[in-house]
Amino acid sequence: MKRLAAPFLLLMATAGFVPHAAAQTRIKDIVDVENVRENQLVGYGLVVGLAGTGDRLRNTPFTEESMQAMLERMGVNVRGTDMKTQNVAAVSITATMPPFARSGSRIDVQVAALGDASSLQGGTLIASSLRALDGEIYAVAQGNVAVSGFKGQGAAASVSRGVTTSARIAGGGIIEREVPYALASATSLKLALKNPDFATASRIAGAINNRFGGTAKVLDPGTVEVAPGGGFGGNVIDLVTQVGDLPIKVDQPARVVINEASGTVVMNSEVKISPVAIAQGGLTITVTETPQVSQPAPFSDGQTTVVPRTQVQVDDGSGASLAMVNGASLQSLVSGLNTLGVSPRDLITILQAIKTSGALQAEIEVQ
Repeated sequence: MKRLAAPFLLLMATAGFVPHAAAQTRIKDIVDVENVRENQLVGYGLVVGLAGTGDRLRNTPFTEESMQAMLERMGVNVRGTDMKTQNVAAVSITATMPPFARSGSRIDVQVAALGDASSLQGGTLIASSLRALDGEIYAVAQGNVAVSGFKGQGAAASVSRGVTTSARIAGGGIIEREVPYALASATSLKLALKNPDFATASRIAGAINNRFGGTAKVLDPGTVEVAPGGGFGGNVIDLVTQVGDLPIKVDQPARVVINEASGTVVMNSEVKISPVAIAQGGLTITVTETPQVSQPAPFSDGQTTVVPRTQVQVDDGSGASLAMVNGASLQSLVSGLNTLGVSPRDLITILQAIKTSGALQAEIEVQ
């Protein structure tokens, strides 16, 4: 158990020895400018040219209907025919349109199989439209798909790596419609904090006012409104540029993040703990089965039987000791838990128990 815990707690101890950071962060790294954002696009299309790894048309009727509609637009009538190709796959297409993207700009697109296709390797996406939530077409996607995974199999074995039903087309989308937003003509702008906090918002407004003279005010913990003052002449773009480079100290709440699935625990430097005594021990029961075969004597009328042999060992953790964790720093907490030699799973239980006792001054977030 201690061998498993050592590398984990070493990582925490290393973080604990880092001095309290007084480093400052640029405003542009912790805020988003109102209306300056990405837009999600989605579409539907067909990937052709697959080597027999596409959809089975009998199982995916929407693929067959899409093929018929596409061929009819090209002047080929296939209605009423029995198509059996497995070289075509229906896919969903997703892309992210960056802010201020102009017509003719290229974006990356992601495609993923909708039917029972086993692989998109070697396929080509036929020209498909990409729409936003307003229903308007903003981009068109087409190109050869690139699959990062692979799959191979034989009669008695197979090997696979990654996902072969999801692929990417670098620069496969072309912007056809722009999202109108005139930043230069805006009379003011709002800065949205990525992690809302009263202290951080106040510091942002204070830094801007100290530098540009009373042009910023805090609307709420997540929003700071800025208006161009003297010297900018209403030029919001210059204001955004200079405000984004101002350094401030970011305030963060004390938080412990626990991922129970992987046994990961992460704490920030603001975590504080009151003096507390911790005893850690566990009950471990080991059951070992070593069955033996009992055979009858030669020429007897007996039967061969399997005789069970079971060994049970119990470790009640009687060797566990009581450790005192003194001080109010993360380093003190890590040192105390290292003394106990706890495993990551035990650490999660201990931290929750310390929080219940009122000795842990931090928020616990379980993922």
